Amino acid sequence: MGAPPSPRVLVVDDDFGSRALVRSALEREGFGVSESGDGAQALELLAQDAHDLVVLDVNMPSIGGFDVLSQIRRTDTVPVIMVTGRAGETDRVLGLELGADDYVVKPFSPRELASRVRAVLRRSTIARRNAERDAAPAEDDDRLDFGRISIDLGAREVTILGSVVDLTTREFDLLAFLARSPRRVFSRQQLLERVWASAAGWQDAATVTEHVRRIRHKTEAAGAPEHWIRTVRGVGYAFEP
Repeated sequence: MGAPPSPRVLVVDDDFGSRALVRSALEREGFGVSESGDGAQALELLAQDAHDLVVLDVNMPSIGGFDVLSQIRRTDTVPVIMVTGRAGETDRVLGLELGADDYVVKPFSPRELASRVRAVLRRSTIARRNAERDAAPAEDDDRLDFGRISIDLGAREVTILGSVVDLTTREFDLLAFLARSPRRVFSRQQLLERVWASAAGWQDAATVTEHVRRIRHKTEAAGAPEHWIRTVRGVGYAFEP
């Protein structure tokens, strides 16, 4: 049996010198690297070829890094590390709320970036395994029915009043995890660990809050009862069928 293929990273930055630096650092660590100097082209590359992680610069012409991240998160859970030249908190919080997995501030050392890429890939693998385990249907139990709301774990579909709700992969994972334990309260830290395989030291807990907000918006617009994902003030969230 041959060795598994090296993880493939897409580096998105309009500055050629920055891309070359990142490419060199990652290739030295054994990663396969693709490059894009434009946000629109990066989205096309992601649609055409599978990548294991994206290193995405915030400041780019045409389509900025935050817009690229937002479009990625509509359909894909590929890990994304944002890169910025500003050390302020605002960019970091916005990126994490939009679904970034980590943040690096320029200038950074090549070894630091490679280390962060490896760490994010490890967390992503654990998160995927946790989601598969938590959403894996038991025998004769591949569907969770709650009256007008149905969650098909096998097909990964949420149906409300007969209509399928368009959730992203991570939104479905979060909702399915909560729904498998009705009325049990999970803290944001617990959800980071179980759904994202992350922790507050690596990823802002506001990521969970933002995903809950988006799930509520989509499901309530389709006819779900208000606050069927209940906020327990000072604790976390619970699924209320």
